[in-house]
Amino acid sequence: MLFCDLLRVTVLLVAGVATALGAVGVVVANRDLDTAALIVGFAWWTVAATAGLVLGTSARAADEMAATLASARTTTSLPSQSAGRIMLQRLWPIGAFAILVGVAGILWPQVAVIGAGYAILIALLWRRREHAVAAIEERDGVRFYVEPSSALRPVQLIRTPGLYRDRAPRAKPPPPPPVEAG
Repeated sequence: MLFCDLLRVTVLLVAGVATALGAVGVVVANRDLDTAALIVGFAWWTVAATAGLVLGTSARAADEMAATLASARTTTSLPSQSAGRIMLQRLWPIGAFAILVGVAGILWPQVAVIGAGYAILIALLWRRREHAVAAIEERDGVRFYVEPSSALRPVQLIRTPGLYRDRAPRAKPPPPPPVEAG
């Protein structure tokens, strides 16, 4: 599985979890007439979104990805792997977080509201990482693939040459000379 794809799926999944937990928190707080949870939730979501936008810049994303990309093992062949299996192995903690916080949020809306803010923060922090990796892939003419491993260990990458990336783009033919009117 391409590392860029894993990053994209991660951000979308975390954003979906934020939406679901926010909905659970708002519905349960409204049902229980818990305005304090709604006010605290709105304030926390605002702080989390602001922090995620400020800290999730492109420069920071490139810095965060540098060590992971530099430690990639180089190979000349494409790895044989199942994208679905790798996603399940790497992303199950996000699903477990969503289920645990969602169930607890049914009893205590504050839990769902705080969990939604945390997910907002993470989604916005990670939103530029895919673009940072894609830029490095484009610049260096390589592709980064994820090695199958547990989510409890740091991600291990495989660096392969990109297809047709080692060739210079073909030059455009020169424009035809202007025709003189005469």
